[in-house]
Amino acid sequence: MTRPEVLAPAGDMEKLILAVTYGADAVYLAGKSYGMRGAAGNFAPDELQKAVAYCHARGVRVYVTCNTIPSDDEMAALPSFLELLEDAGADAVIAADLGVMNACKKYARHAAIHISTQAGVMNADTARAFYELGASRVILAREMSLDQIAALRAHTPEDLELEAFCHGAMCVSFSGRCTLSNYLTGRDANRGRCSQPCRWKYHLVEEKRPGEYFEISEDGGTYILNSRDMCMIDHIPALLAAGVSSLKLEGRTKSAYYAAAVTNAYRHAVDAALAGEPLDECWRREVYKVSHRPYSTGFYFGEPGQYTPDACYFSESDVAAIVKTCDADGNAVLSQRNRFFPGDALELLSPGAKPLTFTAASLFDADGLPVAAANHPQMELRTRLPVYAPAGSFLRKQRTVSLPGHAVETEA
Repeated sequence: MTRPEVLAPAGDMEKLILAVTYGADAVYLAGKSYGMRGAAGNFAPDELQKAVAYCHARGVRVYVTCNTIPSDDEMAALPSFLELLEDAGADAVIAADLGVMNACKKYARHAAIHISTQAGVMNADTARAFYELGASRVILAREMSLDQIAALRAHTPEDLELEAFCHGAMCVSFSGRCTLSNYLTGRDANRGRCSQPCRWKYHLVEEKRPGEYFEISEDGGTYILNSRDMCMIDHIPALLAAGVSSLKLEGRTKSAYYAAAVTNAYRHAVDAALAGEPLDECWRREVYKVSHRPYSTGFYFGEPGQYTPDACYFSESDVAAIVKTCDADGNAVLSQRNRFFPGDALELLSPGAKPLTFTAASLFDADGLPVAAANHPQMELRTRLPVYAPAGSFLRKQRTVSLPGHAVETEA
């Protein structure tokens, strides 16, 4: 690779289009099988073809997850799925299983092989072993520090690409290899069906007092397995200096707005790092305007710590509407998402532009009649924006409440 890659999540076609629109160099997605995010919309066979064609027409690469640990029955159906990826022109297959790797060489010969974080690559010997088996990239274990990544980079072939997560949800188990969900609910996390028991509220039950629940800690915090989200937007230069060539954003089950806003923020952060410029504060604030748990810097600078009072998500803003069409004078057709009124202070987020604060103008319905408020989900509205805004732009409304978890904790 000649430049670092912003790798965005694409849980469905809407998220893919917005990730591409807001600056992704590559997207990762899944078919209806073999992916670790069964709750995402994912892509049917014909949708996979369309997704790859859409991305390639815009110079964006497509990586398809095939990183579950398949049973014999699932392996029997794998060749036809890989042949589909070969026909579609997928740029890479993300795999965690040696048998899947071998099948890729036979049935998806033109797709590169990327080793999933599920494989838990933590050292140069393992990375070289996968390289010798035909992998062109390893997705590093999320438990690695920046110093460890730099050491691994120094002892691996130069053409072996290193991918690392830099933003999003963290799994309490080692690189996502969790068995809690399977044990507690019968839903296998290693087949994309995690029920997220790490986010549950736990109590103690004494043997002779069934039905009586006791707090685990003195301060009442009982979300004992809850991990913080990762946010490395302030440390892109350090990631690049350590040898990371692909910066991965987690979030295939998150909203389309999340995919757009986070991709946009990291696109500008990477561009600033490459130009040797400081990160503009407006892009740093973007990661707080999407739904998130309290942030940390993961394991890059030490232990990430936990947030045990609750498992809630926080956000500084709500999406008020999405731009469907807009002319050069700012006359726009919107699709409403959350209630807002004429006169409200809103913020416009458009691809490639800094967020713009403005006052909402008069609103009109699809028949051109004035409306006092945007009250109905996905109602069509017409209004005047202060500038031209391409389709896929977002109107946001600032929340007025104070939200916890806004400090990005780091030991650096």
